[in-house]
Amino acid sequence: MLKKSAVKALRDIKNSLVDINNNLSNWRQGDPCTSNWTGVLCFNSTKEGRYHVRELQLLNMNLSGTLSPSLGRLSYLEILDFMWNNITGSIPPEIGNITSLVLLLLNGNLLTGPLPEELGYLPNLERIQIDQNNISGPIPKSFANLNKTQHLHMNNNSISGHIPAELSRLPSLLHFLLDNNQLSGTLPPELYNFPNLLILQLDNNNFDGSPIPASYGNMTKLRKLSLRNCSLQGPMPDLSGIPNLGYLDLSFNQLAGPIPTDKLSENITTIDLSYNNLNGTIPAYFCRTSSTSATVSIFQLALLSIANNSLSGSVPSTIWENRANKTEGLDLDFENNTLSNITGSSIPPQNVTLRLKGNPACSNSNAFYCESRNSDMNNQSSTESNTTCLAQSCPPPFEYSPTSPVSCFCAAPLIFGYRLKSPGFSNFIPYRIRFENYLSSGLQLNLYQLGLDSIEWESGPRLQMDLKLFPVYVNATNSHVFNRSEVRRIISIFTGWKIPDNEIFGPYELLYITLSDPYKDVIVTAQKSNKISTGALVGIVLGAIAAAVTLSAVVSLLILRARLRNYPVISKRRRKSKAALKIEGVKDFSYAEMALATNKFSSSSQVGRGGYGKVYKGILADGRTVAIKRAEEGSLQGEKEFLTEIELLSRLHHRNLVSLLGYCDEQGEQGKETLSFAKRMKIAVASAKGILYLHTEADPPIFHRDIKASNILLDSRYNAKVADFGLSRLAPVPDIEGSVPDHISTVVKGTPVRSHTIFL
Repeated sequence: MLKKSAVKALRDIKNSLVDINNNLSNWRQGDPCTSNWTGVLCFNSTKEGRYHVRELQLLNMNLSGTLSPSLGRLSYLEILDFMWNNITGSIPPEIGNITSLVLLLLNGNLLTGPLPEELGYLPNLERIQIDQNNISGPIPKSFANLNKTQHLHMNNNSISGHIPAELSRLPSLLHFLLDNNQLSGTLPPELYNFPNLLILQLDNNNFDGSPIPASYGNMTKLRKLSLRNCSLQGPMPDLSGIPNLGYLDLSFNQLAGPIPTDKLSENITTIDLSYNNLNGTIPAYFCRTSSTSATVSIFQLALLSIANNSLSGSVPSTIWENRANKTEGLDLDFENNTLSNITGSSIPPQNVTLRLKGNPACSNSNAFYCESRNSDMNNQSSTESNTTCLAQSCPPPFEYSPTSPVSCFCAAPLIFGYRLKSPGFSNFIPYRIRFENYLSSGLQLNLYQLGLDSIEWESGPRLQMDLKLFPVYVNATNSHVFNRSEVRRIISIFTGWKIPDNEIFGPYELLYITLSDPYKDVIVTAQKSNKISTGALVGIVLGAIAAAVTLSAVVSLLILRARLRNYPVISKRRRKSKAALKIEGVKDFSYAEMALATNKFSSSSQVGRGGYGKVYKGILADGRTVAIKRAEEGSLQGEKEFLTEIELLSRLHHRNLVSLLGYCDEQGEQGKETLSFAKRMKIAVASAKGILYLHTEADPPIFHRDIKASNILLDSRYNAKVADFGLSRLAPVPDIEGSVPDHISTVVKGTPVRSHTIFL
């Protein structure tokens, strides 16, 4: 159970919120952890034997009100997520007491007031997202102590004052987003000391005519520099020393003088120098030339805007030559300069957009590039469509899976609102395939399971889209709905920011999660059932704790077998699995993985059997030796016992108990050396310690009720692990309301055995 102080803190948090949709209605009763309060994710402390709140996930629940200072009493909290609500008031300084905090996610609210200095002393904080609020005041200098922070996202607020030079000491910072604030003063030259900075985005601030420090040319790891509309003056700095710079935006300033002649990175995709006072000629490195020339072109360039400056001379056609055979577009905006003519071919290929209006080169010309034209680069909105499917539609919420290897099958997708906050490109089209591979890999899905919908550029520029994730196609009779564990796994990847950062796509943010009818109750309360639902395919994997330096683990897998109903492909019906449990760090094993580990469950791999089924020895893909327990039809245990085992083992951690590693719910499955007296005694003592822990130290105590030789697993060092908790019972202890069950059955259950000679 959760400590009373933490329960009270959660109730204080709820009382400070206005929950008009009653999303937190189950916060009134039971224990927050065992009763699965909405958005409250817990873990079991092996040292103290009780629960602690690890995550508070309250994304996009239409909550208003204020943030309670009692948040600071959740001393084990790692993720605090109130994104995309309507919360007002200030950020409580008490959050600075949560030294375990890793992710602070408050963006998209109506928060006001200053940033608490106390936040700067959080030793484990990796991500601060407070963007899109109304936060004011300066950046606390204490933020220079955030040694583990990789992401400072504070854009779209009213933060004022100077950027503290002390922040340049941050050793881990990757993304520094402060655009759209009220910052002033000068740009600190010391910022070049950021050792790992990839993105510096300070657009739409007022730096009082300060120059861009020349030292910024030494940011050797920088991928994106965006200083748009910052009231900057002076010359454009030489940035040729930044080898992987991909995006440069210095537009809408008062920069003067020529564009530096030293070549920028060959990886650059976007150069926007428009609306300045730059003069001189177009640098030679913008021009595509032969590989034998001393001048090397910029191959990745998609946007070059030098409009509204005072550039003169000719426009060399070598900028766009040899682009005709490339699928990528090139947008060239040279309007409103003093460019006199085009040298070479004056007709760019179709994938090149050239605009020269407002230059002498267009004074006596009616060429198409002298007319007013809009850029095609921002017109990248799109929606996935499947042109091969017939006119009939799937019944909602099912949709055609757009990119499946099997045409036109209906499935229930998961839908996520997703936004790239600071992408390193201005044209998504050339990067789409790479993005789909990156995202499907990060989500551990097949490429065809990912669909992109409603892709649209926003101001910033930011790229918003809907992600539609589809279940794997199995066969024509499958319901094509994600199982509950897979839904929880995918959601946890997004909410825990577990997709690795990508230097091209930059940081992302989750805007919303849409769970259609088949998934409505996935992350609600665990349900119980007295029998296996027809079509339910469930299992668990029990893994032993590694000992000393040698990696030795024992995993028990329970796979419940039952027959599948013949669902129509587009039916709205789905199997009613009761395994709606929250399990942290538990892998969803596939049947194929288990079959591979046991050589297709060969008889040579069998090491035992019980009333539930056979036990096999196998080896997982990562090399761990495992015991896989596969149930058979006619098993003495059903889904009730299976759920009991999952629930209990997810809460127990002891060196003489097996621990829950994962489970499997796909396919039609449910799954010698003579011992010396000393080894037998060691096994007996270790088993007794495990049972003693269950009876006296577990909170609440547990009665196993099925202790026998076949339920004591051994690892490679003959360390005993008590297993098979399917028939176990919790001891009667008061719940949070103080009530106690009348009785509990401790009758010995399970398969009768003749002897337990393994212990003697």
